[in-house]
Amino acid sequence: LVMAAPRQTVGCADLKTCGLERILEALKLLLSPGGSGSSSLQITKHDVLLATLKSNLSALEDKFLKDPHWKKLKLLRDEIANKIEWLQNSVDVTWSFTSQTLLLLLCLKETMVCLAADFNPGKPNPRTPEVAPALSPDTLSISQQKAVQSALQFVVTLGVCPYLMPGVGVPLRYRTEFGAVVQDVVCLDAAPSATQRLYTSCRVLLNVAQHSSLRSLIFCRHFGDIAAGLCQLGFCPTKRRSQKPMEEVLNEEEKALSRGALRDILDQVYQPLAVRELLILQGGPAQPCTDGKTQFGSQAPAWLRRLCGQLLSERLMRPSGVQAVVRGILEGAGAGAAGGSDAEVMAADWKKCDLIAKILASCPQQSLSTENYYKDICPQILDLFHLQDKLTARQFQRVATTTFITMSRECPQLAAKYLLQPVLAPLHRCLNTAEIPECDMVPGTILVTEEELSRCIEDVFKVCVVRDEPPTVLVDSLLPVLGVLFSLYCFTRQSVSHIRSLCQEILLWILGKLERKKAIASLKGFAGLDKSVPSLHSLCQFRAATQGGIMITIQEAIREDEDEALYQKMSSEQCQVEHLGDLLSLCQECGLAGDFFIFCLKELTQVAVENEAVLKTNLFSSKSLLELEQRQTLVEGQKRKLLILQLMAVLCERMSEQIFTNITQVVDFVSATLQRACASLAHQAESTVESQTLSMSMGLVAVMLGGAIQLKSSDFAVLKQLLPLLEKVSNTYPDPVIQELAVDLRITIATRGAFSTEAVSVAAQSTLNKKDPEGKIEEQQQTNCKISADKSDNAPLVPQEVNEPSTTTSQKSGSITIEELQEVLLSAYDPQIPTRAAALRTLSCWIEQREAKALEMQEKLLKIFLENLEHEDTFVYLSAIQGVVLLSDVYPEKILLGLLAQYDSSKDKHTPETRMKVGEVLMRIVRALGDMVSKFREPLIHTFLRGTRDPDSAHRASSLSNLGELCQKLDFLLGSMVHEVTGCLIAVAKTDREVQVRRAAIHVIVLLLRGLSQKATEVLRDVLKDLYHLLKHVVRLEPDDVAKLHAQLALEELDEIMRNFLFPPQKLEKKIVVLP
Repeated sequence: LVMAAPRQTVGCADLKTCGLERILEALKLLLSPGGSGSSSLQITKHDVLLATLKSNLSALEDKFLKDPHWKKLKLLRDEIANKIEWLQNSVDVTWSFTSQTLLLLLCLKETMVCLAADFNPGKPNPRTPEVAPALSPDTLSISQQKAVQSALQFVVTLGVCPYLMPGVGVPLRYRTEFGAVVQDVVCLDAAPSATQRLYTSCRVLLNVAQHSSLRSLIFCRHFGDIAAGLCQLGFCPTKRRSQKPMEEVLNEEEKALSRGALRDILDQVYQPLAVRELLILQGGPAQPCTDGKTQFGSQAPAWLRRLCGQLLSERLMRPSGVQAVVRGILEGAGAGAAGGSDAEVMAADWKKCDLIAKILASCPQQSLSTENYYKDICPQILDLFHLQDKLTARQFQRVATTTFITMSRECPQLAAKYLLQPVLAPLHRCLNTAEIPECDMVPGTILVTEEELSRCIEDVFKVCVVRDEPPTVLVDSLLPVLGVLFSLYCFTRQSVSHIRSLCQEILLWILGKLERKKAIASLKGFAGLDKSVPSLHSLCQFRAATQGGIMITIQEAIREDEDEALYQKMSSEQCQVEHLGDLLSLCQECGLAGDFFIFCLKELTQVAVENEAVLKTNLFSSKSLLELEQRQTLVEGQKRKLLILQLMAVLCERMSEQIFTNITQVVDFVSATLQRACASLAHQAESTVESQTLSMSMGLVAVMLGGAIQLKSSDFAVLKQLLPLLEKVSNTYPDPVIQELAVDLRITIATRGAFSTEAVSVAAQSTLNKKDPEGKIEEQQQTNCKISADKSDNAPLVPQEVNEPSTTTSQKSGSITIEELQEVLLSAYDPQIPTRAAALRTLSCWIEQREAKALEMQEKLLKIFLENLEHEDTFVYLSAIQGVVLLSDVYPEKILLGLLAQYDSSKDKHTPETRMKVGEVLMRIVRALGDMVSKFREPLIHTFLRGTRDPDSAHRASSLSNLGELCQKLDFLLGSMVHEVTGCLIAVAKTDREVQVRRAAIHVIVLLLRGLSQKATEVLRDVLKDLYHLLKHVVRLEPDDVAKLHAQLALEELDEIMRNFLFPPQKLEKKIVVLP
């Protein structure tokens, strides 16, 4: 330390003979309490304190003069006293006491330094490692440390705190009752002056702190008081002379020493401690005391506030300064290593997090520029996201998130450069617009490691989704990497990864925050409709990593035929479209799904109006470059059309009836439908599907105008957009019924519902699929009007009657007639898809209600359901599946055995798709049977085992999947068939050529081990070794990463089972037996 006095040259012989015990005994004698005790009256407390100090000083001097054992210590003390300049007699007893205590502390320090210098421990004996190393002779015991701490407390209380100016540090009177007594006892008029006393105390304490053991005792408890004294000594202005005659001003050399000493101790101590003490000196908010009261001192002077601000800025600009500042502010509130309940309370204190964020986001005056400050601070802010301690990380991440948001708002360009670019660097590295260095182009090279990618996704999730306060620069920075993020999300949907939910939440968040046009453009890029949207580089691929994460590597060159490559490409595109549909199904409330659906519908209209004649020409008649370019353009156009059709199919399947959230979306949907119908008429390409779609859309308008939804004046303004299209339909469409309905709808919209024809009401009733002979439609519509009036503007705008269509008669129990049943049976063969599906649903409803007339025709009903299983429409065959399941609930034995025979049939009898649908029926029946499924255990297992030898790989994988679920429903009680099942799984996992089949086999093994848990050693005891060898074989030789991952999970499950079997947990329990 600069301010510390030079080391006293005392003979080591004297120091050796004067041990630590004698010095500490002198300190205890000096600090011993008075014999009279303390009084309750304030005046007696002062007298008792002064009397005790005088008594202890006299006792110490008597001990030095009369006790021969203390002679060596007296010589040492006198030698040190002769070489110091600050020691002088004083009338003030408190300063005399402080001087003697400082002298003894100097003796203690010199003795400890000399003992440590002469310490030479012997070499440890390697044969006795349990023997502890020799302890240094300068080590203090716990009782000795307490004695030194008491001495230091007296020195600071009597020699530092009373001489601090008002507003510098915390006054003694606000600390303890004893401090208030000391403040009144100290005599400031006696020599030496207050400034010299303060300077001497700080100087000697820093000298004593040169020893490491004593330094920790001094700075841990008294750093704030010493720092306050050095601030006053080195930086207090001296413009106005003090009114006290004894006050002296330090010279420039002493001030310079004080300033240097302050900076030295600030650099040496624990930085969060320095930050916290500087904040207290600066005069922050009131700090609560332990007794519940609040400390209110004088406001810190302006020079001290400026000085503390400068010193705090210097702490912040140091390496790891951000973490020091954050810890210094938060640790006082319960954060840090201790944590505990206080840390949980602090976790909800957003105000303090905002305060720290404002401090970190403000560029200090010491920085050369704001950019230099951001360049130094931003990496440290990002490091706050990655702390491992859970209690500490929870609060530090909130601070980092708030600072991230604050910086992005105040300096968007600098935040984008130094915060967002480093966070998003792993995603930017694998964009198709990025240039990959040649050194990284080697196949198999890891472009982004698992740790980098996981950290990137987690940081984006913390900043975006958790805080949910997006500045513009944050949204704009995420926009270019959304394509890579969506590709990563699609990959996680096909495997097991802990970042799957994070990717989904980030995508949903950013799509909800983007402007609607930009969000639609991003969705177009996800679907492959817009190639200009940045996406994953063609040479990059995702791979499963060892810790459950994902890494990005350069694709390896795999030689495969063109058909296989085309199949892989189509499968990948199909998966992306399906995952996009799943993602949009979660965006229905915000209206994004409805807008994108309308966009796809408009694109479908453009497909309908394009001229197809060009495609019928011979594209191979010439090999000119122009014609080749035209051919390429046409091929790309065809790809786009197929992609739009595929996307529409997925959206129609995934979206619910609540996709439209406002009247504008409904009108846009109807408008797109009318435009497509008009375009088809213009090209003379009218079809049954187009006619049905047109009838449905116009019926939807009729339902709205008929009173199902309460329309406002603004809604009619939106509906006016349909008037030109309705006029065109009324003039050009050949069907007179649709023409008349279009005219009536135009009149109703133009008159804002004041005039409505009967055709509109009939169309609304037809759309709602209601046949109510008792005339209850008007009552239902009035009820719907009341309900819709209570709904908000964002409520789904589809009438409740449309949710569950029904073409049947009234569902009164036992009221169906033979004519109604025959009519529904005929409708089950109707070529119109809605009519057929509704009929199947009606039959299923009758079976569920146990209608006797329907159950009498069970064989015919089963035949109808099985024939409709082969239908290609999803709505039809799903309705048929539901009907077969309900019928099997009534006649399980007849139905189940017949279905097993059909599932086990060859390709010649039934198509692979039909057999897959039968498998779905079987599994639904198994779920419905519950515990009763054990009765059909053997035929079910035998059928699925035979299915694993089918030539069709999809059927083999489906059989294995069904087998795994069946084992779960049986609670893995396979009995004697366990050998057959495990033998089949082992053979398939080793020999099957298709990777999907091998994955399914290993997945069933994982289900077995996970479901049996500790029972595995009993149920699988004969085959457990074979399963272990199989899993090790898969981990070593299996080329598929997903299969390897599943095998590794199974090995970990098996390892846990065997550990618990070999080393069962000890249960500390005692059995008490009651004797008879």
